[in-house]
Amino acid sequence: MSGLDPYGVRLGIDPGDARIGVASTDPAGILATPVETVPRGDGDLDRLAALVEETDAVLVYVGLPRSLSGGEGPAAGKVREFARALAVRVAPCPVRLVDERLSTVTAEAVLRDRGRKGKRRRAVVDQAAAVVILQSAVDTERARGAHAGEAVPAAPEA
Repeated sequence: MSGLDPYGVRLGIDPGDARIGVASTDPAGILATPVETVPRGDGDLDRLAALVEETDAVLVYVGLPRSLSGGEGPAAGKVREFARALAVRVAPCPVRLVDERLSTVTAEAVLRDRGRKGKRRRAVVDQAAAVVILQSAVDTERARGAHAGEAVPAAPEA
């Protein structure tokens, strides 16, 4: 299956400027569920590395913000830098970037439909967006028989 590890927990990460939403799958890699929201800043990579270890994750998907046309702006550049730092920190667990267009919009709509309002919705929207990113990635894995997105090198840039 093109190097696809058929069994093991996958983590999904929605990196924002203030918070990082985290989701995980079951060991069969079928269903994504929310895990936690990690504050952005000192110690965030340490916490994410701890989650990789605690869950025995076999793969981490990081949402890459793109414009509706598919282009990349400054936010995508920041996420690429974050993903490279994360890949170095969690190696040998692979990290892959996946398109996250509309994940937050989708997550907000789902939470709104479920009656979450204001602060209660903002408190979990990052996790919900991570679930949307991760579920899309594992659905793509199953459909294609290969990992979704693009690999992030685990070596620091020179």
